[in-house]
Amino acid sequence: MKNRAIFFDRDGILNDLVYHNTTREYEPPHNPTELIIIPDAINVIKILQKENYLLIVISNQPDYAKGKTSFENLLNVHKKLESVFLSEKISFSHYYYCYHHPDGIIASHSIICECRKPEPYFLFQAAVDFSIDLNQSWMIGDRDTDIECGKRAGVKTILINYPFSKGNRGNSYPDYVVENIYEIIPIINMENNENNDE
Repeated sequence: MKNRAIFFDRDGILNDLVYHNTTREYEPPHNPTELIIIPDAINVIKILQKENYLLIVISNQPDYAKGKTSFENLLNVHKKLESVFLSEKISFSHYYYCYHHPDGIIASHSIICECRKPEPYFLFQAAVDFSIDLNQSWMIGDRDTDIECGKRAGVKTILINYPFSKGNRGNSYPDYVVENIYEIIPIINMENNENNDE
């Protein structure tokens, strides 16, 4: 029997975006001191973990490619994120990160790649790595690219209206739209119950 998974975008879903004075925009944390985990995310993920879903992060992280931070800083942000979740007894099966951007300034990472959302490369890779039934799985995100990625992979999609990423959505057609991460639980449970009744 294949596994069910919930794929999470990272920034705006698991942790807050950070306002940077240099760009005057809300962006992912550029170093570990800027990482703020969204408290509700911890509570929700603990509930979903008990439902035997695999938990997987799929995230575009282009700020090194754009010259906004060092690659070491990016890795340290990831390490701190993992450490916080482990301290809460939350175990993600894997974190898949794309570090590329087609318009970057670091030549080695400024490419058109297969792994940058909305491309579904990492979802298909995870399906192989962890024997996942994509038809019984979910993509949770706050941007059009997250939703399009999920749709291309054949998973169900939920868009969370995170306030600081609203300029990056409006042209996708998610299966569900919610205002906060707590609202995903009854939706997932409802769909799960309907599938069990079939």
